[in-house]
Amino acid sequence: MLEAWRRGRFALVLCEEQLEELRRVTRYERLRPLITAAAAGVMLNELRAHAQMLADLPHVDRSPDPADNFLLAMAQAGEADVLVTGDKHDLLSLGSFERTRIITARQFLAQLGDKVKRSPKRKVAASRRRKRKASR
Repeated sequence: MLEAWRRGRFALVLCEEQLEELRRVTRYERLRPLITAAAAGVMLNELRAHAQMLADLPHVDRSPDPADNFLLAMAQAGEADVLVTGDKHDLLSLGSFERTRIITARQFLAQLGDKVKRSPKRKVAASRRRKRKASR
């Protein structure tokens, strides 16, 4: 997905809270074999420099998990066509929020392969959050 964004296949909308979450997640021990701290830093800087960064997000209270409401606010403020997430229990269960469809990365990549050539550039809000099985 990152490579598709770099090639201009879609516009990415983000906010500082999302970048902070990504920074936190890339430090997880289980991800160290997949991404080095240096590569994560480069990616975060690239995202901040080239994504559409949003501030002053609207108040949203729709997610089953209140910690995810900022993602819905980001999608609303950025007029995102889709919100891409791995959060199966909360965000994906909504299906959509206002004009934004909520889908998995696999669904989005399949969509890119079929539709980008025929449709205008899409705006995408991305969530990297995946819920743990343990309860809060």
